[in-house]
Amino acid sequence: MSEKLKRERNRLVISFIIFVLLMVIEKGKCIPFFNAHPLYFLPLFLIPYFLSGYKVLWECLLGIKNRRPFDESLLMTIATIGAFFAGEFAEAVAVMVFYQIGELFQGYAVGRSRASIKELMNIVPEYANVEREDGSVETIDPDEVEIGDVLLIKPGEKVPVDGVVKSGESMVNTAALTGESVPRSVKPGESIISGCINGEGLLRIEATKCFEDSTVSKILELVEEASEKKSRTENFITRFAKVYTPIVVFSALALAVVPNLFLLVGVLLRVFPAEVWELHPPMVWLYRACTFLVVSCPCALVISVPLSFFGGIGAASREGILVKGSNYLELVSKLAVLVTDKTGTLTKGNFVVEKIYPAEGITEEEVLSVAAEAENGSTHPIAKSILQAYQEGNFLKVELLIPDKTENRSGKGLIAKVGEKEILVGSGRLMEDFRISYTDVEDSAATVCHVARDGQYLGKICIADEIKESSKEAILKMKMEGVKQVVMLTGDSKPVAEEVGRILAVDQVYSELLPAGKVEKVEELFRGLTENGQQKGYLAFVGDGINDAPVLSRSDVGIAMGGMGSDAAIEAADIVIMDDDLGKIPRIIAIGKRTVRIATENIVFALTVKILVLLLSALGLANMWAAVFADVGVTVLCIINAMRLLKKA
Repeated sequence: MSEKLKRERNRLVISFIIFVLLMVIEKGKCIPFFNAHPLYFLPLFLIPYFLSGYKVLWECLLGIKNRRPFDESLLMTIATIGAFFAGEFAEAVAVMVFYQIGELFQGYAVGRSRASIKELMNIVPEYANVEREDGSVETIDPDEVEIGDVLLIKPGEKVPVDGVVKSGESMVNTAALTGESVPRSVKPGESIISGCINGEGLLRIEATKCFEDSTVSKILELVEEASEKKSRTENFITRFAKVYTPIVVFSALALAVVPNLFLLVGVLLRVFPAEVWELHPPMVWLYRACTFLVVSCPCALVISVPLSFFGGIGAASREGILVKGSNYLELVSKLAVLVTDKTGTLTKGNFVVEKIYPAEGITEEEVLSVAAEAENGSTHPIAKSILQAYQEGNFLKVELLIPDKTENRSGKGLIAKVGEKEILVGSGRLMEDFRISYTDVEDSAATVCHVARDGQYLGKICIADEIKESSKEAILKMKMEGVKQVVMLTGDSKPVAEEVGRILAVDQVYSELLPAGKVEKVEELFRGLTENGQQKGYLAFVGDGINDAPVLSRSDVGIAMGGMGSDAAIEAADIVIMDDDLGKIPRIIAIGKRTVRIATENIVFALTVKILVLLLSALGLANMWAAVFADVGVTVLCIINAMRLLKKA
């Protein structure tokens, strides 16, 4: 519990003790003098009233001053002042004390729900150890680290920025980032992300990003923005409260005034006997109006519903899933179609050269060497596999030059200028663009890269990509969570795509697509979800590459793989899976469903109890204590229900 909440708690405890003592004195008639003169209790009861409720009174005055009076503070203020006028001192204080206890409980619940998110704040490194050229080590702020700086990461220290391991081996803890409790090993040449904690070994890493662009900064930015994007349910409750509160105030005013006027006119016109006025005095209707105000306070709704969604976001972040807003948590609970990319999403993205088919008169070594020349300097996974195969090849190698000029043609391949040579590495469509005859591999489940130099076809390289172990099980669980259709979109060849789709039991496979083609397919799927102008369900897209950014933005819910994903994909996405585990998608669907269910339960329960007690209070069958339960009691019960989201399902 925070220091602020502790101070609030202590203040309310003192107020409650004073209130109980006064109740005992009043009801027990311990001091006959006070009971003989009830008004003498008024200044005594005002002590716990102001001690517990001065914030509510101040907020009410500020609301009136700022011309935004209609909120729960106005309802509480009018109700309690009215109760004082009706002579119900104890009940007036009870309303304020218990209302503030409900607020305290809310503060505690919000703190609990934020706990898992606030853990992310602990991943921010306080410093960075930079190794200078003279061998000295300088400790600086992480935001002063520049790309290319060599950093020393000692055991137990946090990695300040994203980088590549230059030397040293260790186990790093990524639990705060990915939700994975098992540390992963890192060694020279491997990437390492900021925010993870070094284990036992000393690491030297080269910074590849500055602090503001690093993973830890992006995560914190996403978390800060999450609360700004409200779900439809939250927006409805906000709009409902704005309309509902003034209606309640004027209804209570009518309840206090209209019956009294009706009886007064009736007595004056001798329609009713004078005894009616004595049987139904004005203070009775004032008391009923105050009870009505207390019951109708929308606290249970305006507190518990946002708290439910906030708890859902916290539950997701604890498992390494970052949700950029509660609206996406609501949408993901109603997914009908999930569209996914192949490479890096369903597959590992770890490409390996499987086979080389040289053209007549050309050797395998020549095909591989020419392709490696073109791909030298590229960070594309396919390029890396070609360069790795070249380095591991058992033949005479020469030093590869960096191409003078390269051109990437989306979905087709690479055109490189190396000295006087023009080299093409890519799909059959790239060869067709340059009118180069080529031969394809029949029914190959591997990605085929054709190689040509100066207009001459040299051969093709077959590159295989391994399917993730979790992909098949994840797709099965998605369908168990209510996803009706899983669709795969890929720029890869038809044989490769169909083989992956068959293994994973994907419902539909669309291959050889350019980024624009993926958007078109998604548009088609959207039209299939629309009936008579009404959307029957929602569509999510899962991807990791920069070419996926347009589709991620177009989808109802864009889901990016954060570990291997590009910055563009993560930026465009609505949900980020930090450890690239596809199994987290059915998990976030389940969390979304649980969140919406709990929020709905709170709405139904709160409205049912309030409507019932409102009717009883208007008829004079419910006193102020029933009103306190209908307000504070219902609020507390709804908060407890919302806190269930903090427990692992």
